[in-house]
Amino acid sequence: MEPHYIRLGLATDGFNPFENMNINYSTWPVILMIYIIPSGLCIQWSYMMISLLIEGPIGPKHNIDVYLQPLIEELNKLWGLGIST
Repeated sequence: MEPHYIRLGLATDGFNPFENMNINYSTWPVILMIYIIPSGLCIQWSYMMISLLIEGPIGPKHNIDVYLQPLIEELNKLWGLGIST
């Protein structure tokens, strides 16, 4: 019942899944990392969460905020109200 804080990092980077730069298709994973654990653990895959996967013929570029909006709303709810876990 005691409140605890959590620190999260958000990272994204696009890549071409077919390793051919001439193909117009890209994938952008959005990864959340937990930073309240020791630094050696927070960079391991088992402590990272893929919260969103943006796929399509081109990258999101300037419209990435449209894809991130549901995630931002959920994080704002966690920040403002808090959630019992």
